[in-house]
Parts: sequence; C-alpha cells; structure tokens
Amino acid sequence: MLIGPGGAGKGTLARLLTSKDPHLWLSRSWTTRPRRPGEDDDAYVFVDRAEFEERARSGGFVEFAEFLGNLYGTPWPQPPDGSDVLLEIDLQGARQVLARYHDATVVLLVPPSTDVQRERMLERGDSLDQVQERLAKSKEEIEGGRAIARHVVVNCDIGASVAELEAIVEATRSGRREKDC
Repeated sequence: MLIGPGGAGKGTLARLLTSKDPHLWLSRSWTTRPRRPGEDDDAYVFVDRAEFEERARSGGFVEFAEFLGNLYGTPWPQPPDGSDVLLEIDLQGARQVLARYHDATVVLLVPPSTDVQRERMLERGDSLDQVQERLAKSKEEIEGGRAIARHVVVNCDIGASVAELEAIVEATRSGRREKDC
C-alpha cells in the first residue's frame, strides 16, 4: 500500500512504478469527489454518493472511508494472474486493509516540505481552500502513517523515489519467496 498526505506524489509514483513493473497491478479506487481539471479519466472511478454508498452496502469494497467530505474506496482487487497488488489509499483505508491482511506492506510517501506539497496540490488543480484543508490534515496523516508503515519514502526526486519503491517491492517479493521455502 502506498499512503501519504495530499501532494506527496502517490498517484504519480504509483503510475510510474506500475508502468515499469509488469507484475505490479494498480487497483483503481472509487471516489465521490469531482474530477480535477486535467486529471485523467481513469485516475479513479468517479461516481455519485448514492452509487458509492450502494456499492459499500453490498460489500463491494475491501476498504472505504470519508475524507474531507468525499468518499473513497478500493474495490476487491482482481489482478491478472501472477501480479502483486498496489493500493494507493489513505491512512484510514490502510488501517482497514491491515486489519484484514496483517502482512501487507505499507509505504508512507511524504513530500520534502510543506511548500513543495502546497505547490504540487495547486499545480494539480486543487482550490486554495482544498489545499488548506489537506495541509491541515497532513500532520495527522504523516504521524499515523509512520505508526503503521514499514517504509518511509521522502519524495524529493521522482526518479530516486521510483527506484526506492522498486527496491521495496523487490525486497517484499524476496521476503515472500523466502517464507514459501
């Protein structure tokens, strides 16, 4: 699981990581938030609150939570055979997944500074109000993330961060192979 506050670079790094690793499958979350200007149509499954809540009532999510007035959830993963699953989720969702899958690997992604974080959110199209709300929640998300994460990656440089994540994925896979022996 890749977790972290808004503006840490989770979406960008998750896409880059999965594009480089054919055996890593990125789960596509659902959300009730509106699509940001310029955001890819496939960044999320964008739905209204009623559709989301119906899916949640029917047990369609491995995790879901409300964050700043919007609902986010991860459908039960259905990756291709031989693939590892990457979840790009928030702290609440990670806690829910860990309650079910105790051996899941959590990576906390943090921005190098609040100024960089603010700039990233503004560049992606968040309003100033949204940026302030997300920044206010960041300390809680980072502190909570540090409590459950096996790894922390400071996203200063995209190339270095992807390489670090690749090494974490490989180490996790190696650890699983050793357990299988």
